[in-house]
Amino acid sequence: MGLIALALYVALELSHRARIDSLGARNGWLVLSALALSVGVVSAQILQLCSLLGPLEAGFHPGLLISSALAALVLSSAALNWVLGANVGWLQLLSGAAMLGLATTLGQVLAVSSAGVSPSVRWNLGGLALVWLASAAGFVWLLLIAAQPRKVSSFRFQPRLLAAATGAGAAVLAGQSIGLAASTIRGSSPVDDPTLLSAQTMATVASIGLAELLLLMLLACAVEARLRSKLESSSLSQQEGYRDGLTRLPTRTTFEGTLAQVLQNADIQRTPAVLLHVALDRFKPINDSYGHQAGDAVLRCIALRLKALAPPHRVARLGGDEFLLLLDGKESLEQSTSLAAAILESTSQPCQCDGRELAVTCSIGIAQYPRHGARTALITHATVATRASKAAGGATYSMFDPRMVDDVRDQAELLNDLRQALMRGQMELYYQPKIHAPSAQVTAAEALLRWHHPRRGMISPAVFIPLAERNGLIGTLGAWVIDEACKQARLWRDQGLRMRVAINLSAHQLRQANLPAHIAAVLAKHQINPDLLTCEVTESVAMEDTEATMRFFSELAAVGVHISIDDFGSGYSSLAYLRKLPATELKIDRGFVLDLENSEEARKIAEAVVNLAQALNMKVVAEGVETDAQYQILRRLGCDQVQGFLFAKPMTAKALALWASGSDGPRSIQFRESLFKETSALVA
Repeated sequence: MGLIALALYVALELSHRARIDSLGARNGWLVLSALALSVGVVSAQILQLCSLLGPLEAGFHPGLLISSALAALVLSSAALNWVLGANVGWLQLLSGAAMLGLATTLGQVLAVSSAGVSPSVRWNLGGLALVWLASAAGFVWLLLIAAQPRKVSSFRFQPRLLAAATGAGAAVLAGQSIGLAASTIRGSSPVDDPTLLSAQTMATVASIGLAELLLLMLLACAVEARLRSKLESSSLSQQEGYRDGLTRLPTRTTFEGTLAQVLQNADIQRTPAVLLHVALDRFKPINDSYGHQAGDAVLRCIALRLKALAPPHRVARLGGDEFLLLLDGKESLEQSTSLAAAILESTSQPCQCDGRELAVTCSIGIAQYPRHGARTALITHATVATRASKAAGGATYSMFDPRMVDDVRDQAELLNDLRQALMRGQMELYYQPKIHAPSAQVTAAEALLRWHHPRRGMISPAVFIPLAERNGLIGTLGAWVIDEACKQARLWRDQGLRMRVAINLSAHQLRQANLPAHIAAVLAKHQINPDLLTCEVTESVAMEDTEATMRFFSELAAVGVHISIDDFGSGYSSLAYLRKLPATELKIDRGFVLDLENSEEARKIAEAVVNLAQALNMKVVAEGVETDAQYQILRRLGCDQVQGFLFAKPMTAKALALWASGSDGPRSIQFRESLFKETSALVA
């Protein structure tokens, strides 16, 4: 019983592999499964005959035994091939079981006929029919289990398979017992034939040799399953390498393969293709302010929106906050502009992250094939167009123009020169005086950075400051400005000129956790009272209602410096948040000052800002004053300080000192007696 159960269990293991492999491998597994099944059936028959013929010392004809085994193998192979298909119905299962029952019955007839006994064995046909029915009934359950899908990448003991094998084996053994009872072999006597194989030899082969063969086949199943599992793991890892781990979009490597195929088809069909490069605007502040987990959530959100807008399999993550989309066909160029507009609209919608709405915009570059270059240059040119969109302020799209490449080279050269500018002494601070509006006396000066380029001349900060911010140089430049402004304030103090100096802090500097401590250290180094330093931050940056922003302003206020909100009125301030800020000054945006003479709305806004500042116990500074009429309006409104070309353009520290001493500048403007504490009062 144990041998046939083992054989049928092995046959089930092998049959499952025959159901999933390719045609060539399937046939091999099919034959092995049939071999295991026929080995079990034939070995059971031989052992039963040996137990019956052993006392008679009868032998077996080898030719008939081999015929018995071959008949069982052929019929088993046919039955399994019939059953182990894609869609198996009950008709196939029953017919397959009938064929296996026939294989068992025919094999038993041949096996019993191979016994060297006299007289010849005669059969009862009714008994043979019972043999066939009993065996076929057992095989129905076996084939039902074999036809069911099962994962074969792992090999482990299956109680369900063993139960099916044991049940089918019991039915086969019962049928064989019926077959022996239906024959006349029990009343026969052995014949004297030296060519016969002895019953003892056949029993040994059936019980030991065939058992070893079955165990080897079972071991082969285990080894094959382990190898398959490793191959599947390797294949899965390889597939994972084609997908971005965060967004599940194709990676650049995968996308380049798609791009090559699309462009090849475009060449054949003589149609264009268009590549869109999408880069998020101001994405780094989200990571810095809310953490990388929030940044990852935004990237996943944007990736899903791009996937919904792009054609299937035509969007990929290039890396960081950059994505690629591909269009092809005759209308691809027109579709690209519509798609770019849809992307701008979609990405501008806030992304939900832990109950918080995080909003970003994006810049898009568009490059057309073959007009804008070969495949190897297409991604580069789309990226160049995206830089042009970012230079225009972001939240827009740009079509590639060959002149952009020259601009990129120029920017690269300028960046390289900027890296050397401080070391070569090309940077200088200019100062624009701030005027006390009621008395027209100078009380402060704003430090403005200038770059004296040896070949390009004076370069505006509007050109090189964004370049420094994009390339990580703003921290170094900002630290130099802080030190230089404090050093100059000390020099003026030693000359008897005491006034407040203002410096501008960029959004990038505010993300430097050690900036307040650095400012305190520089003030102490030059022995400058913190009350003589003003730090100006634009409204859009100051109003970022985050814990990091509030912590920065609190630490900066603890140093003792003044905090000014620059360009006030250009954004959308929250009055509740403004009350929390430790700011002491508001600067009216120059756009409102320029329209004061001609716009009633501008005058009302300026008046509202002044009233708001007074209600919050803050001073008001108006910048961009260019006419006396503007100045008089601001005085009447109650503005505290004014600044602009009406009084003085930005000048060098030496020129400002000459002006202060009366050697230069308008005689109607004098420096006011210091309203601030003596610098010497500072304890270093």
